[in-house]
Order: sequence, then C-alpha cells, then structure tokens
Amino acid sequence: MTKNFVQELQWRGMVHDVMPGAEEHLMEEMRAAYVGIDPTADSLHIGHLVGVMMLKHFQLAGHKPYALVGGATGMIGDPSGKSAERNLLDEKTLRHNEEALKGQLSRFLDFESGAPNAAVLVNNYDWMKNFSFLAFIRDVGKHITVNYMMAKDSVKKRLSSDAKEGMSFTEFTYQLVQGYDFLYLYQNHDCTLQMGGSDQWGNITTGTELIRRIGGGKGFALTCPLITKADGTKFGKTEGGNIWLDAERTSPYKFYQYWLNTSDEDAEKYIKIFTFLTKDEIEDLVEQHKEAPHQRALQKKLAEEVTTMVHSEEDLENAIKASDILFGKSTSEDLKKLNEKTFLDVFDGVPQATISKKELEPGLDMIGALSAKTGFLGSNGEARRELKQNSISVNKEKVKEDYLITSADLINDKFVLLQRGKKNYFVLVVGE
Repeated sequence: MTKNFVQELQWRGMVHDVMPGAEEHLMEEMRAAYVGIDPTADSLHIGHLVGVMMLKHFQLAGHKPYALVGGATGMIGDPSGKSAERNLLDEKTLRHNEEALKGQLSRFLDFESGAPNAAVLVNNYDWMKNFSFLAFIRDVGKHITVNYMMAKDSVKKRLSSDAKEGMSFTEFTYQLVQGYDFLYLYQNHDCTLQMGGSDQWGNITTGTELIRRIGGGKGFALTCPLITKADGTKFGKTEGGNIWLDAERTSPYKFYQYWLNTSDEDAEKYIKIFTFLTKDEIEDLVEQHKEAPHQRALQKKLAEEVTTMVHSEEDLENAIKASDILFGKSTSEDLKKLNEKTFLDVFDGVPQATISKKELEPGLDMIGALSAKTGFLGSNGEARRELKQNSISVNKEKVKEDYLITSADLINDKFVLLQRGKKNYFVLVVGE
C-alpha cells in the first residue's frame, strides 16, 4: 500500500508548491519521480540533502526514485538563483563525480535490492551527448515559445536592469534542456513527477509543458522551500565554505558541530526535514526542549540523527568524544585517539607555536614550553606562578614545573596541547 507522500512532506514543512492533482496521482499506484543533482564536485554537501530526503521519503512511501546526475546540464550551468555563469566540466571529471555521488546516495537510497521501487541513477549526459544542435532546436525548441521562456523568474531576474551581467544564450536554453530531461524520463522510464527546490519551479514546469505538447501526457511538479537560517546567514555554509558529506572534506566532528550549533528556531524546523523521526517523537522533543532549552535536546538529537545517517554510529561517538575534549572531562588517551584533521578542527582558532623535533629530543622544560619558546604566557615569572597554582595541563593532565615534554607526549606525532585553567588552550606543533 502506498503511503501519502505529499501529506508526509507537508507536515515536515517540505512542500513549497505542488501541482494540482499530484497527490491523487501518487495515491493511485507506484509512481516514479526524480530530483536533479549538480555534479560540479565529487561530494554532495548539506544543501543537497533536502532533495535526497525527498527521494528517500518517496521510496519509503512505496514509489520509485530516480537520482539524475546532471552531466549535460552541469556543463551549461543553471541560471536560477545565480548572478554569474559557472565553470564548465569535462567528461572525465563528470564521470568521476557521478561515481562518487552514487556512493554517497546509496547511504540513503536503496539501489541494490532489486525491489520494484529500487532507486535508479541516471545521467542526462548519456542522452544529450548525441543530440545534435539542429535536431534539438527542431524537435524540442519549436514546441516552446520565447515568450513562455522569458516569463520565467530565473530569466527575468537575469535580464532585469539590476542584473550586473546579462544572460548567455547557453544559460537561456538551460530550461529547455532540463525540460527535455523530464520528457525523456517520462517517455523512457514512465517518470511523472519532478521535485526540486522552489527556485526550480520554472524549469520543472517547462518539462511538464513539453510532456503535454510532445508526449501528449501529464507530468507533475513538487518543490520544497529553500532552506534558510533564522539569522539570515546562508544554510549549509560556514566561514570555511560548504559543509560536505565527504568525511575527507568536512570531518564528522565539524559536521556534528554544525548541527549542534543550530538555533532553537532552526532546530525545530530542521529536525522535521533532515531526520526520519515520527511526528510524535518530534512533538515530544519540542516539548522537552521548551521545558529546558539550556539542555538543547532538539539540537543534540538533530546532530546525532544526521551524523549517524550521513557517516556512522562510530563517527558520531568519535564526534561526541571530540566535542567533550573542549568542554568535558577527557583524558590524554581521548586526545591521542583523534586523527589530525579532527584535532585541528577541534582546536581551530587556538593559538599555536612551532618548535623543531631537535628541541624536543632532550625534553622541553615547562617554562620554555609556556613562555620562552611559545609566548603562550607573557613571562617566565607568570609561567612559574601558574605552575605553582597547579593550573597548567599538558594533554589534559596537570603538571608541575619539573615536567619535561618529550616525544611520548605527541598527539599524531605532531601536537602537544597546553592548557591554563579550564578555557585557555595553546597548541604546540612539532615540525621537522
């Protein structure tokens, strides 16, 4: 029995626009839908997650999801929401990115089970690469008027007097290429629904128009709101750039921290969109959170669910341990378990000084480590005072003035963590 997919998305706040009749169409039998994913990198970032969650909900409701990697459209660039053209990719890079994206998508979608509603990955480059320009403008272009194309918001914005630069013919044709994808999937895979962000509505409806005019059928559109943050800053971005799903690009610790640091207002919204928790579970959490906001129950649950879903239980545990290093009671053992990337992420922004391996060989005395060699403390006198007051730690363990730092103290053969009191950290980096 198919579940009501549209209703599920609605209570989660994931529907911006839906074409009349779509809900009924989906309730009749198993249907196929697709979401387009831009292959400009070999990893998805959390901005892509909404589309992926839509596909997953679609599959959970008994329908068949198609993930379309936009190899052809990625070569052109979508004008929606952009103020300038993008870089174009070559085929080798596209194929590499496609493989990497499939690996990530298979953490969410079932591609392999052989079930009737198993997910399928397609790449529009495969059907566009042999399409000649003349054939395209004859077979597709003549069915859509320029007036129709000009009326789209994505085109209007770029042609308005406020736009810094105009729009190339290449980008102008983008909606036709995307529209043709929908027609192709409709004709070859019986795909009747396209989903995407609300900025895609114009491109998607060009596809439904082609299905009506060329395919003599009916296609449907469903868009979700663009995800925003309550403070007006961009969702999914930090000062360091995108939050990626690839652990090499964004460590699970940093990933976990991103969700943990969400505002109360955003956490209540995101937990519906980015987890599979039920309505009752979420309502209970919201109540719990309102009774004791300082405990951040919503943020913790959100960060746990998304980190486990994208990475793993083990990565989540390591991320929590790494988070406890700054705020909790952790030991030098915990510190030594961190890999270099996570260590640097945890102590991002903490002052550092570099010493050579040679200086460490005879053992580095504490006064040198705290003042003369590093400048962590202002003077040797201050270093002595703090050591006498028992407020200095090396790798989270209290030390006295007679302690010598040696290579046995190195974390990842490279770092020593000095600390004064609870909050003041300093990283000693041992170079060649």
